[in-house]
Amino acid sequence: MNQDKIAAMLEEKNIRPSIQRMAIYKFLAENPVHPTVDTIYTSLSPKMPTLSRTTVYNTLRQFSECGLVQTITIEDGELRYDADTSNHLHFKCTKCGKIFDIAGSTGSPQDFLPHGFTAKKVQTNIWGTCSGCS
Repeated sequence: MNQDKIAAMLEEKNIRPSIQRMAIYKFLAENPVHPTVDTIYTSLSPKMPTLSRTTVYNTLRQFSECGLVQTITIEDGELRYDADTSNHLHFKCTKCGKIFDIAGSTGSPQDFLPHGFTAKKVQTNIWGTCSGCS
């Protein structure tokens, strides 16, 4: 994803497109591994010595609040982040620990809600063994 497109996405959400914010979003968009704050910090900090874990955390919180990323709670006490904000399931391999998107796996949340209910977010996680570990 190019820098101009990322800057435009951030500006559309009224977020100033700083170098650090753009790098964090680019990492998420280009590495769909559902990283933690520490994973992102560890990957970016060698190239960005002024980056802090706090900056990564605050940036991801801001991105989540405005709908640029979604948070995933698939393990106790550990948030992960996904730049794919479409409705989809997540599969975690219990052997290798990788998390996979299961695209196209959910219909509209309204399909299963009672009349008058409105869904804001749907998140479903599945645990098992991936094809590489089977």
